[in-house]
Amino acid sequence: MSERVDGQPGEERPDSGENREELLRKYDTESAFRTNLGYWKWVVFALGTALTTFQLYTALRGGYVFQIQGAIHVGAAMGLVYLLYPAKKEWSGRPGVPFYDVVLAAATIWTNSYIVINYERLTNQSVIFGFSVLDYTVAALGILLILEATRRCVGLPIVVIASCALVYGWLGPYMPIFPHAGFSLDRLATDTFFTTSSIFGTPIQVSATFIFLFLFFGVILVKTNIGQFFNDLAFGLTGGYTGGTAKAAVVASGLQGTISGSSVANTVTSGSFTIPMMKRAGFRPHFAAAAEASASTGGQIMPPIMGAAAFIMAEYTGVPYNEIIVIAIVPAILYFTGVFTGTHFVAKRDGIVGVPRNQLPAIGGLLKKMDLMLPLVVIIGMLLSGFSAQNSALYGIASALLISFIRSETRMSLPELGRLFENGARAALPVIGACATAGIIAGTVTRTGLGGKLAGGILDLALGNFFLLMFFTMIACLVLGMGLPTTANYVVTATVAAPILLQFDVPLIAAHFFVFYFGIVADITPPVCLAAYAGAGIAGANPMRTGVTAVSLAIAAFIIPYIFVTEPVLVLEGATVANFVPAFGTAVLGMIAISGAVMGYFMGRANSIERLALLAGGVMLVYPLLPISLAGLGLVIAIGVIQYLRGASGGKPPEESEERASEKAEESPA
Repeated sequence: MSERVDGQPGEERPDSGENREELLRKYDTESAFRTNLGYWKWVVFALGTALTTFQLYTALRGGYVFQIQGAIHVGAAMGLVYLLYPAKKEWSGRPGVPFYDVVLAAATIWTNSYIVINYERLTNQSVIFGFSVLDYTVAALGILLILEATRRCVGLPIVVIASCALVYGWLGPYMPIFPHAGFSLDRLATDTFFTTSSIFGTPIQVSATFIFLFLFFGVILVKTNIGQFFNDLAFGLTGGYTGGTAKAAVVASGLQGTISGSSVANTVTSGSFTIPMMKRAGFRPHFAAAAEASASTGGQIMPPIMGAAAFIMAEYTGVPYNEIIVIAIVPAILYFTGVFTGTHFVAKRDGIVGVPRNQLPAIGGLLKKMDLMLPLVVIIGMLLSGFSAQNSALYGIASALLISFIRSETRMSLPELGRLFENGARAALPVIGACATAGIIAGTVTRTGLGGKLAGGILDLALGNFFLLMFFTMIACLVLGMGLPTTANYVVTATVAAPILLQFDVPLIAAHFFVFYFGIVADITPPVCLAAYAGAGIAGANPMRTGVTAVSLAIAAFIIPYIFVTEPVLVLEGATVANFVPAFGTAVLGMIAISGAVMGYFMGRANSIERLALLAGGVMLVYPLLPISLAGLGLVIAIGVIQYLRGASGGKPPEESEERASEKAEESPA
């Protein structure tokens, strides 16, 4: 793909919208919806508006019982999926909605309405009299419809895992490994569709109360262009420094991550602007794509939303949501420290300077717009003050709407206001599908005891070695997280992998952050590195090389979870000022040293021995024993002094490798 129109932050890029939509459809299943609905657009408008209205109404007056709240939530959402998402991505440009999709949409709404209408009988009388043939039929049909809707709007991997879970639940006695008593098809269907232990379990309960509201809040920020302020702020603060375009991309993605929920969507949305700028500044295409992909993936760990997983984590761990977002701050700082310093070291190594100040947003002008931060401040402030997530989201939504009317560039037109509720529902569809299907997986793992059996199997494989146990758990999370959206991969990894760590008395919150992080970085870990593929599509770079580079930039994400477990004070477990400050300080320094080792630059170009020494010093710095950390600090300082003296004396820096030279020859303009 060729580089696109030049531009400054905030400028309109005429061709970027079309290319962005094309990339989103290619790499992000959530964006492969129909573009020409015909008269069915009015049905979508009515159903989407009704769903958002229902969510706001129940948030204000209080929700219904879980099955009813969840059934309305899932029924309306999955009905919309069949109207919006074709059976194949390639059909998204076809006009209208096929008759069979209309039938499937109606069937989905009917099966979920069946729960609402027959709630008393299904939950009370069925215990005495059992279920009817119609009940079994509705349950089986409802499950199949939800799985197909999820495949359309989320992707095939999670549906395959859920289907395997259902087969495992049915054929338990015949399983060659981890056998169990098994369930009849009738019981499997009714337990999955009519109870709160599967589809309408914790993930959907949280989606139907908290997550939808925060996603709607994010939609308002995007539609009012308040989100664009985050990009301008990032470029104004960092764009003028060494490698400023890459640093600004990292900061902007971190800020955008506070309100968004998709690594791929973040990469394409921000990257359509930042990646061409990084290339113009002198960054190699694969590095520009990798920097955006790793930063956008990190957006999923940024509080307060954290890809919507924070709400489910609060339910699973019993730790209040307002405490979860405080705990998440330190891990996010460590992650972005690694990515930010990585881009700095590469810029220094390759001599890439910042953007001229006259091409950046003026700081004075940005300060005059700081009121645009108010909605985010309202939400975070209320959460930290002890208000419920629902109330905080409602006040955030109200403040965002009010703030948007102040300026013409953020003010929505009447048609945009009219479609706001529909857009809110559209944004939530993939998350609802993922939560419903992930609930099937979680329910099967719980009912069959598979979680405990997997934990025992990995314990045996690790031969009782704690670090091997963590390594195998990491691999399990990376595999489970490949191709799954944030909320779904957390539900799966928290159900399957977190109990493994708990067997070794790892603190509960540390175990959940461990699996959460490794589920997230699957988005940039080859071979299934969707965010890296999306970034490579914009940059015109090799996707696999981009993925490898993204992993090297985000190397902190592969180390930080081990720190959570070995030094849980960094997730505020038993933290005091006396033990937190040195642990945090050495962890930050360790991330910087490791990043320098991976990128081959610290105070100057590093040779192989210096890189190994920096890597060893960085690992020692993050090790949870102060004497070892201090020894690591001494080693890192020694390397820094050697490089500084070599540069001050005019000494010859380490020569570029043949590979580096060939890269430059290959990527330099003809």
